[in-house]
Amino acid sequence: MAKEDELVFLPLGGVGEIGMNLALYGYGPKTNRQWIMVDCGVTFPGPDLPGVDLVLPDIRFLAKEREKLKGIIITHAHEDHYGALNDLWPGLNVPVYASPFTAGMLEAKRDYERSRVEIPVTIFKQGDRINVGPFEIEAIGVNHSIPEPMSLAIKTPLGTVIHTGDWKIDLDPSLGPLTDEARFRKLGDEGVLALICDSTNAVRDGISPSEHEVSESLTKIIEAAEGRVGITTFSSNVGRIRSIAQAAEAAGREVLLLGSSMKRVTDVARDIGLMEGLKPFIAEDEFGYIPRDKVVVILTGSQGEPRAALAKIARDEMRNVAFTDGDTIIFSSRAIPGNEKAINDIKNGLIEQGINIITDAEALVHVSGHPRRHELQQMYGWVRPKMVVPVHGEAAHLTAHAELAEQSGIGEVPRVRNGDVLKLAPGAPEVVDHAPFGRIFKDGNLIGDYEEMGIGDRRKLAFVGHVAVSILLDSRYDFQGDPEVEPFGLPQFDDEGEDMGDTLYDAVLGAVESIPRARRKDLEMVREAVRRAVRSTANEIWGKKPVVTVFLTKV
Repeated sequence: MAKEDELVFLPLGGVGEIGMNLALYGYGPKTNRQWIMVDCGVTFPGPDLPGVDLVLPDIRFLAKEREKLKGIIITHAHEDHYGALNDLWPGLNVPVYASPFTAGMLEAKRDYERSRVEIPVTIFKQGDRINVGPFEIEAIGVNHSIPEPMSLAIKTPLGTVIHTGDWKIDLDPSLGPLTDEARFRKLGDEGVLALICDSTNAVRDGISPSEHEVSESLTKIIEAAEGRVGITTFSSNVGRIRSIAQAAEAAGREVLLLGSSMKRVTDVARDIGLMEGLKPFIAEDEFGYIPRDKVVVILTGSQGEPRAALAKIARDEMRNVAFTDGDTIIFSSRAIPGNEKAINDIKNGLIEQGINIITDAEALVHVSGHPRRHELQQMYGWVRPKMVVPVHGEAAHLTAHAELAEQSGIGEVPRVRNGDVLKLAPGAPEVVDHAPFGRIFKDGNLIGDYEEMGIGDRRKLAFVGHVAVSILLDSRYDFQGDPEVEPFGLPQFDDEGEDMGDTLYDAVLGAVESIPRARRKDLEMVREAVRRAVRSTANEIWGKKPVVTVFLTKV
């Protein structure tokens, strides 16, 4: 260890927001740090990003540091922790370490997306230790809502950091592992410099219910249901899928899986032995032959995704599967912020069909995969860190977590947001630098920033529409033929019933004819006059200014 060596933490996503988790740890002198990346996740676009498929973290900081990035460790296979890897890894080309389930999910994701990128993955699972650059990293088993999640103990000459990833304490889960209290306590005995800790549920008091309690509740609901039962949950929650399948079997019902992502996850889980002991699921074309009280459907769409199986059921668009009056749909999930309207639209579509809806407001049908406040305090007690750094959450979650850590007697609780370079050691923690961070966007097959992908223009078009104008001028700068005016996305008629296109056509004629013929030689000036006239006329009638494109040619 050199005198000028520092240990730093740099989040480029997931701190100040939900999702898109990406953390860097650096070790060495300020001018020559070596780095590891923990997780590489995405978030999903809202209606403010029309056409965008995925939102990825901006890793331009690594452009200069690329040769010093020694490896990427993925804590688990949720999209907000590994979903950007396929798109961002090709520019990095460093070793990736992940559990067997995560590696299988990455392979299935590549096949589904028809990606040509082959990412070499080194299997890294609970209890394993690896050396990556100056870091010794140990995988610690924790419980979460997906198979094989892990926390990381990151050891350096300047101290040990525990990066929790997503975790909770569940003493009776439907799918292991248990959160490894003994290992966390042992690390605490050895001394922990910093706990970089999940804040997602830091605003909720108490302890989360066990997954076993959810399973018991679902069993009772299924047994009491008179018609078909559909249960929508996160496709990655293999433990929940197992619980539902076992409950259905206990009630004498067959199980159908609906949704491509649900099938991909269960295929990967089956490959590594996580689906053993369950009866085979039925095929979709068998559904119509099974009595209504003898079937449970596990389906995608809990977040209101318009192309998912549940949305198609709500619109009655599934070819072989339909629900009818008296059937039951259970939302074994909680709405991710921003998805509420889409979910409510689906619920209303189901209710219109006479289908009963059950959510976690009516019964214990879901439990979060993240620690509530008492669970966080238990972790503090096991690990006894010198400092706690709240991550994975919006401002409200991070602030609530920081207050809890301070109330619990943690000595240092530094405030960190995306782009902050936090020096963890030596000395007191402090933000010593800022790195560029932000968002880039995957749109179809292309990736770029807000301007490169034309998102701002697309938003503008969504609000005000577009008018295309084509004009031919002859050698004397008079009209050669009639100009063409094509409004797109504008109202068809004004408030007096006049055709909007005809009115804009007249505005084009007027704009050109008002310019003396001698001055029409300045084609750019004519083009701008027409553009302004069309925008002004539309605004006068409609109250909005459309985007106007003028094609002007002198023959």
